[in-house]
Order: sequence, then structure tokens, then C-alpha cells
Amino acid sequence: MVGIGGAAESTDMVLNIGPQHPSTHGVLRLRLVLDGERIQHAEPVIGYMHRGAEKLFEARDYRQIIMLANRHDWLSAFSNELGVVLAVERMLGMEVPERAVWMRTLLAELNRVLNHLMFLGSYPLELGGITPIFYAFTEREELQHVMEEISGGRMHYMFNRVGGLKEDLPAGWATRARASVAALRSRLDVYDDLVLGNEIFRGRTRGVGALAPATVHAYGVSGPIARASGVDFDLRRDEPYLAYGELQDTLKVVTRQEGDCLARFECLLGQTHNSLDLADACLDRLAELPPGPINQRLPKVLKAPEGHTYAWTENPLGINGYYLVSKGEKTPYRLKLRSASYNNIQALTELLPGTLVADMVAILGSLFFVVGDIDK
Repeated sequence: MVGIGGAAESTDMVLNIGPQHPSTHGVLRLRLVLDGERIQHAEPVIGYMHRGAEKLFEARDYRQIIMLANRHDWLSAFSNELGVVLAVERMLGMEVPERAVWMRTLLAELNRVLNHLMFLGSYPLELGGITPIFYAFTEREELQHVMEEISGGRMHYMFNRVGGLKEDLPAGWATRARASVAALRSRLDVYDDLVLGNEIFRGRTRGVGALAPATVHAYGVSGPIARASGVDFDLRRDEPYLAYGELQDTLKVVTRQEGDCLARFECLLGQTHNSLDLADACLDRLAELPPGPINQRLPKVLKAPEGHTYAWTENPLGINGYYLVSKGEKTPYRLKLRSASYNNIQALTELLPGTLVADMVAILGSLFFVVGDIDK
């Protein structure tokens, strides 16, 4: 695999990056073929974290599968739950109370901010900048307290239910949520000044790992990564669900044309700003709504009618799709999960060849993936 002797200088070298130990936050292996310091071929090798969630869906009823679904992307637990319950409600032809619709939209946007803050802090860390991660975790705690108060969970909220949400807002929660959103918004300029204003960060990311729109379409890349390449598509605007149809004046889809690592970071930061605006709009609307039910009463044994449906959502990392097949039983016959990270990571086979090994970390980190979302 590695040439030794007189011909070593012209022999390709195969280098394995990872897999890391399972106790780390992700186990991805990259198989690289190098010519000196330049990558000639790259193959992402997945499956080291595979937990068989799709198969386990078939052995759990429609209430229990929510617990499995919120764990594959552990930074987007609420959004993961949401896609499953939307698919089941579509099968049942169920209408969700208006109050639950607006609360779901609010919590989905707060969850989006939590997801993005992790990457806004950790990406500079991977390039040698340690300071932003401390700011990111401070801001995340501000929102984590709000999410934990309403749901009882810090990561896996389990707050969605088929037909609505687990329970209504605690007394005074909306005021505390609004204060947290305002505090976070006032401190987001840290990333503009500390990160985007850093010449070393810009030097490591500008013009590096440019992803062409044709590649985005070919691999099904979605979310901020696709929009950074000029692919202007967002399900919240283009096929509205929840309350997004009434938030079109507030919703701004952030795009860039460069498609490089810097553009992907800028899209993530711009989307974070907009999610805070959407959260404020949802809080305003909830304040206007009269008290009412937060969910639908369900039978003791919940069975979806025979048939199939497909629901998709604009998750923080991109498009998540849920293909549900029912045989009329209390468990799904099949629930196929289309996760954003799985498609996004495949683009590495196009992005890495021709780049330097030193730029590999910058490119890999800018794809903003969660390994559990790949292996599910």
C-alpha cells in the first residue's frame, strides 16, 4: 500500500483517517489515496455507529418510535421527532390544534439555533481557534435551560406526540424564552467579529472545498451546505408545513454563490439570526392565541390505516424525509428515514480530490454532519 525503495516517490499512498473510538462524538472513516500532500481519491466509509433504528421502528408502536427517531441527529432531537409525528398524522388524516402548531414551529426554530451554535463554535476549533467554542456553549446553555424547562430533557426532548405536544407551556415560560432569544441575539456578533473577522479563519476557508451546484443536485445535498452553493431551496418556504406558511414575511432563506467553506459558515450564521427572528414571531403569535387544547385525544391502541405516505421537513442540517408504510397494525410495517447528513457526506468523494491534506479538516468540518444521522 505504501511504496518503499527507489520508486517510493511516485507511488500512491493509501491513508485511513479514523475511525475514532466510539466514545467520541462520531465514528467516520475516510479512505484517502494521496500523491504526496495532495488527495487523489476519497471514500467515506460509514456504518461504524449503525444501530438499526429503521429495523427497530418495525418493533415499536407509534408512540414508542418517537424515542428512537429523536436520537440519530442528537443535535436536532425535536426536529427529528417532528418528522415522525407529521408522517403518522398524515396517515391518520389528523388535524393538530392551532396552539400546538405554533408551539411546534417555535421549538423547531429554537432547536435549529441550538444545532447551529454547536457547529459555529466547533468549526473554528477544528481550525485551531479555541475561543469561539466557549462562547457557543455559553449561548447554548441559555437556550438549553428554556428547552429543558418545557420538556424535562436536555438533548432528547420527547415532547412531540401524535396529535400535538406533551403538554402546554409552563407559567411564565414565554417571557423567559423571549429573554433568552434577546440575550442570544445581542451576543451573536461575536461570530461576525471574532470568527469572520479573523484573517487566519478566512485564509483557511475562502476558496477551499468549493461545491458546485451540479454536485449538490447529483448527491441530494441539502440545507445550509446546498444553499451556500447557490441552490435556493428551503422546505419552510417552498413547501410550507407547520406555521411557516404564515411566517413568510419573517422567513429569510440565506444563500451564497461561492460554495466554499467560508460560504457554508456564513449561511449557518445567517440562518441562526433568522431563526431567532422566527422564534420571536412565534412567541408574538402564541401570545395572541386564546387558551385551548395542545393535543388530540388518542385511543389506547393507536393504529394507522393501511397505506403509505411521505413527509419531509427542513431539519437544521438539511432535508429529512420519512417514508411510512402501514399494514393497519399498531407498529409501522416500514419507516424509511432519509437523513440529511447521509447525502451531504457523500459529496466528499467530489470535494476532496485535488485538495491538500491540510485542507481536508477544513472541508470535512464545513459539511456540518452528525455521524449518527449518517448511520442511523
